[in-house]
Amino acid sequence: MAVFKRINQILLFLLVLAFFAIWYSTVYKVSRHKEDEDADEETEEDVIPVVICAARNRMGATIAAINSIYSNTEANVLFYIVGLKNSVVHIRKWIEGTQLNKIHFKVVEFNPLVLKGKVRPDAAFPELLQPLNFVRFYLPLLIQEHEKVIYLDDDVIVLGNIQELYETKISRGHAAAFSEDCDLRTAQDIVHKEGIQNTYMGFLDYRKKAIQNLHISPSTCSFNPGVFVANLTEWREQHITKQLEKWMKKNVEENLYSSNIGGGVATPPMLIVFHEKYSPVTPYWHIRYLGWNPDSPMPENVLREAKLLHWNGRYKPWQHAHSHADLWDKWFIPDPTGNFQIRKL
Repeated sequence: MAVFKRINQILLFLLVLAFFAIWYSTVYKVSRHKEDEDADEETEEDVIPVVICAARNRMGATIAAINSIYSNTEANVLFYIVGLKNSVVHIRKWIEGTQLNKIHFKVVEFNPLVLKGKVRPDAAFPELLQPLNFVRFYLPLLIQEHEKVIYLDDDVIVLGNIQELYETKISRGHAAAFSEDCDLRTAQDIVHKEGIQNTYMGFLDYRKKAIQNLHISPSTCSFNPGVFVANLTEWREQHITKQLEKWMKKNVEENLYSSNIGGGVATPPMLIVFHEKYSPVTPYWHIRYLGWNPDSPMPENVLREAKLLHWNGRYKPWQHAHSHADLWDKWFIPDPTGNFQIRKL
């Protein structure tokens, strides 16, 4: 009997192990590059990990962002470039066929099945529901070798030394550092002129009981999760990913927020989970709103001090003629395969 009991225990262990392997594989698959082996030899202290997505229809943005980072630092940056199956080969060819072939990078394939049942359809703004918008929720599952990482949206240009952003102090007990939407007074004119939402009221539906029960003031200043520094140890210990998924599921069931309210479905769950539990990013490391109105320029004094520019909003510099297009154009590297073409309206 003891032998049979032992066999059953072993079989149960193998079953659990197999289940974990299947679950883990639904989240990501890593496609390795010849530079990856070299990157693995670096110690964690030597590397600045930067996570950025590469969507097929906006891959030029990813290239421009990477080029701006690489060109403005002497630090040893390791790029984690996250894409879907339809884009990982293309991004590799683009990098290997240009002057970016010297960067250290890993290509990570994100499996959208992990989002099943967690994203509410929205016909008005389908682009905001693209799977890569939710990569930021799963950082500890995608990046396991580092305690601290930088996450960047693809529609950014970095003008400062990325090491400065990496050295952002994250207070004890905080899993991330963000830039508040009210922290840059000189940009508030654009906020008021364009009617940009910068409080929780603009992202959460306060008519819903679940939101009211959070006891968060609707006038609380929001933050933008397109640029942040994360402490993945704290992230794991606080089960941040599970908390985010909880609010994703609740939104599917109760429609607690929508892209019609807050301009996207990736921001509201982060506002809830990180409320009063994040550290600040220096304002000039996240100058945003450049994509709200192509004819509404950012003040020159702000641009002179800017370390990072973010074209959040619908007017992207690779799609539209823009008053600040030159600040993006100089970092773009044409696609050697010819598949990605810039056509500005």
